[in-house]
Amino acid sequence: MIPAVVRIFVCTEPVDMRQGFDRLMLAAREKTQHDPQGGGALFVFANRGATRIKVLWFERNGCCILYKRLHRAVFELPVSGGSASVHIDSAALARLLAGTARAPKRSRRSRQELEARASP
Repeated sequence: MIPAVVRIFVCTEPVDMRQGFDRLMLAAREKTQHDPQGGGALFVFANRGATRIKVLWFERNGCCILYKRLHRAVFELPVSGGSASVHIDSAALARLLAGTARAPKRSRRSRQELEARASP
């Protein structure tokens, strides 16, 4: 469980998941206007497809990253209202990390077959 005093910021713009500690710390600083090394905050970043997520935080003597990849699901990011980041609570973070199942993508051929079967 994450303590209530921890601030959680979700970056609403997609991030290249190849970025490591330093580039994510810079992105966190730019998008949220908070210093990641100040402690007491988690910074959440997702890729364009919302299938991968990184959570960055700073402990006493170093930076940590949690990296999660979903299969057949996506992360439901909060709506930003035009801002670069959104502040959420620990319950919203738990829901975000759980992901949401998505319908499997159908190929063009399978859609055409379904349409052909549906027409008389």
